[in-house]
Amino acid sequence: MAITPVHFFSHGSTMMLGEESESAEYWKKCGDEALVNGIKGVIMMGAHWDANGDKIEVATNPKPRKSPVAYVHPDKYIHYRLNPDLPTAKRCIEILSSEGFNVRGNNSFDWIHDTYLILIRMFPDGCPPTTIISMNARFDPHFHMKVGSSLRQLRKEGYLLIGTGGAVHNLYRNRWGPMLQYSDNFAQETPPEAWALEFRQAVEDVISNNSGPNLRRAMTRLMKHPQYRDAHATDDHFMAAMFVAGAAGDEEDSGVCGKLYAETWELTNMCNSQFTIGNWGRLVASAG
Repeated sequence: MAITPVHFFSHGSTMMLGEESESAEYWKKCGDEALVNGIKGVIMMGAHWDANGDKIEVATNPKPRKSPVAYVHPDKYIHYRLNPDLPTAKRCIEILSSEGFNVRGNNSFDWIHDTYLILIRMFPDGCPPTTIISMNARFDPHFHMKVGSSLRQLRKEGYLLIGTGGAVHNLYRNRWGPMLQYSDNFAQETPPEAWALEFRQAVEDVISNNSGPNLRRAMTRLMKHPQYRDAHATDDHFMAAMFVAGAAGDEEDSGVCGKLYAETWELTNMCNSQFTIGNWGRLVASAG
């Protein structure tokens, strides 16, 4: 039985939608491969939508709008037609509910740049059927890992699972001067600071050198890394990594490590690393 790869993409700032970059080129390559392999749909967890209490939500708005994108001309995104996959959203709700989650649909949620930015770059000629899963506002890594592991079964049915957050994403530690003065988010007047380089390397080491359940354990340990709080002032942009580790960290995934395929630094200290775990055509044993 074939199983799809899983992507952990760092979407960085909103400006990544408006500027060409190595990361944007890689997103397009991943989209092309997904289409060639006939994906049934995309299931995403981003970094800007969370549900309160113990809840998790699944987007069920049949006609979602797009939240505005700062520093990017609307022509870059306003005409892109979103394609919410309501049948798969219902299926995800059923799966998550059966796993004990307090889950419900949200029929008024409008999509945010953390997801549609990626979709525009991956699939410029048309959005595939897409389901968006919220985070939970308590930002428990094990909770989000279980969300990913619960939905992992859909990889065997041709769905592409994507977590979009950030490898190093601390808005308070970025250098905003070149962006505000010259609208240049890629300006690097100085090298990234040591804390950013250190945590960026730790993320690559974990994803590149661990697989199966070891990946899940190693990913959660990163939140205890000495530079974690420097790299992530808030936890929201790291929960997608936990979702990915859950979706790609089963015993069946043992021996399949992730790989860093592209990377873009912004605002001096924001690192947008693009990882893929697995590859198209990989076979796993089918139950029974």
